Amino acid sequence: MNGSEIYHRLIGLIEERTLKPGDRLREADLAESFGVSRTPIREGLKRLEAQGLAVHEPNRGMVIPTLDHNQINEVYFMREVLEGTAAGLAAKHASKPEIEILQDLVDADRKRVTDTDSLVRSNREFHRRLCLASHNRYLVDQIEHLRLSLILMAGTTLDTPERRETAVEEHAAVVTAIADGNSEAAEAAARLHIAHAHKTRLQQI
Repeated sequence: MNGSEIYHRLIGLIEERTLKPGDRLREADLAESFGVSRTPIREGLKRLEAQGLAVHEPNRGMVIPTLDHNQINEVYFMREVLEGTAAGLAAKHASKPEIEILQDLVDADRKRVTDTDSLVRSNREFHRRLCLASHNRYLVDQIEHLRLSLILMAGTTLDTPERRETAVEEHAAVVTAIADGNSEAAEAAARLHIAHAHKTRLQQI
């Protein structure tokens, strides 16, 4: 297992909440856990640090950081701008199969609103597919980098029961606008969706 594989394994553990903000990342413990030497662990941690997903703290060493109130606001502001732009571009460039996949995800999510874990995974896939449908690789890269910051936030906005059903219908509104080829409506719907998620996130703090 090389440094890149270790990096992706660590990302997965943070997404799954096995590793949480505030947790220490000890090279020796990770090497034993993954059954590798410290060298690939060190390489993986360096890449994690470069992405802002690990920081050095005095007397603690490498830890997973916790985003403060201002950082959360900054992340959601950028999400609204970038994902709104992605939805607007998707209305212009998405292929019929791409739109159908987005609609299929919405239809499936309407049946799983009580299954938080499943809905969280599907939500992640919906946003990934939406970004890809923009057909702008640079925008996709920026959104992916921003997505990594989201995994540093405790829990998910979908932990809030009333948010789950609302979020799915907001996704539906985005897909409808994309299918209609209405870029302004698609961008507005996506921005509104992120704004509502932002509000829910602040209420959870």
